[in-house]
Amino acid sequence: MSTAKLSRIGKLPVAVPAGVTVSFANGLLTVKGPKGTLTQEIKGDINVKLEGAEALVEKTAESAGIDAKHGLYRALLHNMVVGVTDGYKKTLKVNGVGWKVAKQGTKIVLNVGFSHPVEFVEPAGIKFECPSQNEIVVSGIDKAVVGQVAANIRKIRVPEPYHGYGIAYSDEVIERKEGKTGGKGKK
Repeated sequence: MSTAKLSRIGKLPVAVPAGVTVSFANGLLTVKGPKGTLTQEIKGDINVKLEGAEALVEKTAESAGIDAKHGLYRALLHNMVVGVTDGYKKTLKVNGVGWKVAKQGTKIVLNVGFSHPVEFVEPAGIKFECPSQNEIVVSGIDKAVVGQVAANIRKIRVPEPYHGYGIAYSDEVIERKEGKTGGKGKK
């Protein structure tokens, strides 16, 4: 019985739509599309090859940990192609009595229960939108950066389980706890 592990994700080709160019040279993967350009350094025995309208990530040698890198770089390539064509978006909901958010220029101002408003500036490559007073939309072409910026905003006021107050992802389910019952216990 063979103990060799296979990367099933790494073997899948990545579809390259019209208007997107993928290039790989000297360990640097570059993906250009209508929304922008992304680059990724690829280390190890990995090669990216173009065949028609598909990009293939291939192992050039068998070494320790190469299967994991094979699947990782294929997933990163796929995320880059989706990013430069469609982009990524994370939506956050602000829940609290009197809490609100507003966009002012290139920053958002959050009034979330502190004695002062909290300002959060747009990083490079990220765009904020506030469609309503209790909603924040973080968008950009790099999936990892969009996710990290949304996590940093959420960290300002993590949702608490008793009333649900806090900044949460729009699709996040907050497990609610029952509060104190007020002396209806043991005698």
